[in-house]
Amino acid sequence: MSIYPTYKLGDVASSTKGKKPKSVSKEKTDGFEIPYVDIKAFEKGIVDNYTDGENCTFCKPDDVLIVWDGARCGFVGRGVEGAIGSTLAKISSDKYTNDFLFYFLQSKYKVLNSNPRGVGIPHIEPNLLWNFEIPDVDKTTQHAIVTRIETLFAELDKAVQHLRTAQQQLKTYRQAVLNHWLNNEDGKWEMVKLGEVAEKIQIGPFGTQLHKSDYINGGIPLINPMHISNNKIQPDKSFSVSEEKYKELSNYYLQKDDVILGRRGEMGRCAVVSEKEDGMLCGTGSLYIRGGSAFCADYLCKLLCSQKIIMYFENASSGTTMSNLNRGIIENCEIPLPPLAEQQRIVKEIESRLSQATASETCIENALQQAEALRQSILKKAFSGELI
Repeated sequence: MSIYPTYKLGDVASSTKGKKPKSVSKEKTDGFEIPYVDIKAFEKGIVDNYTDGENCTFCKPDDVLIVWDGARCGFVGRGVEGAIGSTLAKISSDKYTNDFLFYFLQSKYKVLNSNPRGVGIPHIEPNLLWNFEIPDVDKTTQHAIVTRIETLFAELDKAVQHLRTAQQQLKTYRQAVLNHWLNNEDGKWEMVKLGEVAEKIQIGPFGTQLHKSDYINGGIPLINPMHISNNKIQPDKSFSVSEEKYKELSNYYLQKDDVILGRRGEMGRCAVVSEKEDGMLCGTGSLYIRGGSAFCADYLCKLLCSQKIIMYFENASSGTTMSNLNRGIIENCEIPLPPLAEQQRIVKEIESRLSQATASETCIENALQQAEALRQSILKKAFSGELI
């Protein structure tokens, strides 16, 4: 509960929606010099398109932008100049500084993102946004609140950076261990193409088989790369299909000991399907490999996330905007194939050396989640009057 009196946000702020320009260019050229600002531009500083400015809404670096449409609705950003993308909006207020407004909206991201309007493509729910209660404080107090937030965030960012550095060091160590046990430099194991020995390689259903309207909450989960972390599967019941649709997709049923692999974006995301995920669906961004009698599933999984195989995937993958594995790339992937007993021994050796690293990675992930929770706590206290 805030100690400050409040306004409804809609009484003191307004939005200006972005527009799709008539013309865009992938390159910055004469006549196309204005950055087209999307989420990527204000989150990562990467501009993919430029426009001539016709039929556009413009923003300056100090403006507060919010994602209005799509899965990230409610996400806020700033720091760019250009033409506002059609899925974004600019939020402005005469009463509040942009810094104050930015942090206030940042504190509401989870609420906005969890309660969108629309079933297919989510959008910000205007009735929710404009009814948020924003503190009625003068600009001197606004500045003091922002200064306190940024001081605490700077300290938190330092701690997070240390965690990220340790995370990267563990990742490097993990690859060194995998490389040592899987490189086959002396040629003692037979090299084979994965397609020649695997029982089955199946890419997840395509768009013609699975539409946005088929997704439901609480059905049978689909597993995509976003559900794979540290070689473990973390199903999400909100990303699922009905039993009726499930019956139409029998080719994509996962079985225990299948190795599921993300085929888009970051390469090397893979995991062994356990009894818990048996019967779930391979998602549209994934594929699964059923090794059969030739493989120990854990050995195959470790191979697929080793640096050598990742480099092969990255070099061979198709797609101009992001890596995209196809069946041919997987089938032609050359791998060492020791006897089954040797595979099991290798897995045991690797896991004995990586067990502590895995525990440390889990601790780091937990600490990063706690850091994000602390960030939200700081924002909550800031706008309830508990920081100054």
